[in-house]
Amino acid sequence: MLHLMHTDMFHDFALTAVAERSDCHPAAWRRPFLRWLDGIEPGWAVPLLLLCFVTVWTIYLGIAYAGAGLHPDVLETAIFGRHFSWGYAKHPPLMGWVAGSWSTLFPASDWSFHLMAMTNAALALWFVDLVSRRFVTGDKRVIVLLLLMLTPAYQFHAQRFNANAVQLATWPLATYCFLRAFETRTMPWAIAAGITAAVTVLGKYYSVFLVASFALAAAAHPQRRAYFTSASPWISTAVGLAALSMHLDWLVANDAAPIQHALTHARSDLSTSLWDSLFFLLGLLAAMAIPAVTWIIIAGARIRQLCAEMRALNDGLRLLFYIAIGTISLPVANSLIMGTDLPSLWALQGLFMFVVVIVCGADFRIERFHSVNTAVFTAGIALSAAIIAAPLHALYRNTHGYEEGRTYYQQTAAEVTRQWREWTGRPLEHVGGTESLALATAFYSADHPSYGLPATAPQPATDSLGEVHDERGWVSLCFRDQVSCMEAEERAAARSGRYVKREFTVQSRLFGRLGSTRTVVAFLVAD
Repeated sequence: MLHLMHTDMFHDFALTAVAERSDCHPAAWRRPFLRWLDGIEPGWAVPLLLLCFVTVWTIYLGIAYAGAGLHPDVLETAIFGRHFSWGYAKHPPLMGWVAGSWSTLFPASDWSFHLMAMTNAALALWFVDLVSRRFVTGDKRVIVLLLLMLTPAYQFHAQRFNANAVQLATWPLATYCFLRAFETRTMPWAIAAGITAAVTVLGKYYSVFLVASFALAAAAHPQRRAYFTSASPWISTAVGLAALSMHLDWLVANDAAPIQHALTHARSDLSTSLWDSLFFLLGLLAAMAIPAVTWIIIAGARIRQLCAEMRALNDGLRLLFYIAIGTISLPVANSLIMGTDLPSLWALQGLFMFVVVIVCGADFRIERFHSVNTAVFTAGIALSAAIIAAPLHALYRNTHGYEEGRTYYQQTAAEVTRQWREWTGRPLEHVGGTESLALATAFYSADHPSYGLPATAPQPATDSLGEVHDERGWVSLCFRDQVSCMEAEERAAARSGRYVKREFTVQSRLFGRLGSTRTVVAFLVAD
């Protein structure tokens, strides 16, 4: 044991000596990184980092998913965005608003939605930096961002721009505004806290755990009396409810459809909920594994001070730590009480708080040696993903496909549109059937049909985004191996009038390289 302690101490001293020598006499290849780090406080280093982040990971997505369509969640978000509403059948409206706004500036194509997803992730990191700079300056601000870039949240999770991914940006912004409202207790920040808290709820109802954590953290904080006896929390509450009023009105008018959808995740027994909660926590720990190891290397022997540093947190970091604990413990408690599902990806957007608390709470200076190494390590992973992993992923998926059929989306949309026009002589206006193919056809078809069958038609298998009042016929799509889908759609077609059943085989293609095949069954119904 004594020998191991001496070995560890020798290693720490040796690494410290290397770091000090590097800081005094940096190698030539380190100097551009040092100049970049010097630009943190002048204000250009963080934007440059985020611009590089967006560029590299957008390229990764473009290569990795070449020959494949967008994820069904992204397609659903894009279809939501076609029509402004205060709510949608399955989710609150924010993700649809974002997609709709984005589509007014950029074409509705794969590359633009990849760019949107990564822009959202970069915006999330920018808001995290707003939180960090409340407590630290210089290299620690960048270390926070680099550690978060080593989690799967801001690339792989963010690529599926849906109700989960939209929270990546809303959570840190709402947290920043709440921290300022708690600290200053002024009306402008109280109003900002209320509005941004409402925006998080409009992103996904899971965000009620963040809002509840604000209240619980404030109640547990030593300055709770000053905060709750001021007007700040009550202004925030009133403004937040006012900001949600139109959505609440929409919920009443539409039988609380998104809430009904959310309640489909509340069907587990206690045993299942216990396992879900365990895997929820383990999943979050796994997501933080690489950043944790990286921070341990940076801290070295100083990591032994962690407990003392947590006890000595200043008031702002202590409040943030309480919020972070709330965003983990409240979902677990809710899962155990209500029997809800609890995948760890639902909470990835809150991990930034733990990173900010640990890095900003450290009472030691981070040597430039470690800052540069962390930047190079993070950049190396990103570039390796774009140059090596992305092409391999694209080649593999071209041969093996996806369960939801993403490599066949554009071929299916083109073929069913051609057959519909040939049969009816008019544009395709409605498409239903299995969700992935229906969404894909609604997005990729040159006719841009509505997702969902007409209001007058039977809707056996389509999880429609809303009723469409039209009687000009429709198409329902299933893969041939989806027997229950085909049976349900054929019954609906038979009850609705004149129809034909068509089958065609589609094949994936990647830069001229042919891949796997799958057969699609289409029911063309002409009212």
